[in-house]
Amino acid sequence: MEHARVSLLTLDPACAGDVVKYVEHEARPAIEEIPGSRGVALLEIPDLAVMMLESFWVSGDAMRESEGAVAPLRKEAVHRGVATVSVERHEVASATRPARPEAGAGVRLTRVDIDPRRVDEAIARYEDTALPWLTESDGFCSQVLLVHRRTGRALTETIWRDRDALAASRSRAAAIRADTVAATDAEIRALEEYRLEFSTVPRVWMPPQAV
Repeated sequence: MEHARVSLLTLDPACAGDVVKYVEHEARPAIEEIPGSRGVALLEIPDLAVMMLESFWVSGDAMRESEGAVAPLRKEAVHRGVATVSVERHEVASATRPARPEAGAGVRLTRVDIDPRRVDEAIARYEDTALPWLTESDGFCSQVLLVHRRTGRALTETIWRDRDALAASRSRAAAIRADTVAATDAEIRALEEYRLEFSTVPRVWMPPQAV
């Protein structure tokens, strides 16, 4: 089963451009050379100088074994950005990428709390309700559902061709969130929108593996 490490950085706005360049041209190639890497993505809220750095791995073991190499890169980004950082580690529970998104794409990220006993039910509900709509929506590029089974914390992320496509999807996305919450007793913790700086995650995701 693929896994993802998600780092949220809040930066000095004056340093944000330097951090984007560092991550794209120095940290990203270094991460992608680590065995088990499946690609890197960087999201940003430019007005707030908030960034989310995502790295994807072929397994939980590969993600854990990469920590010694990734930690210094993260530390350097924090130093350059006069930043704070928090790190989360998740299982990739669902992923679809019919089209590779380009820089400037719109990203919606929803943070969700699920009863740990109902994680599988919530995943099934998400795939039954959200995926059919997403795959038929104009401008949809990719989605990923990340879960932490022990705590029940989850992230859903959808990427859209541009900001206009992201905006056009808001009403329907709200209805699906409400339906999923009503069916699973999940709680929405936060809703965020980002600009995609880059993504090197392959268009074809690896199929889930039994654990």
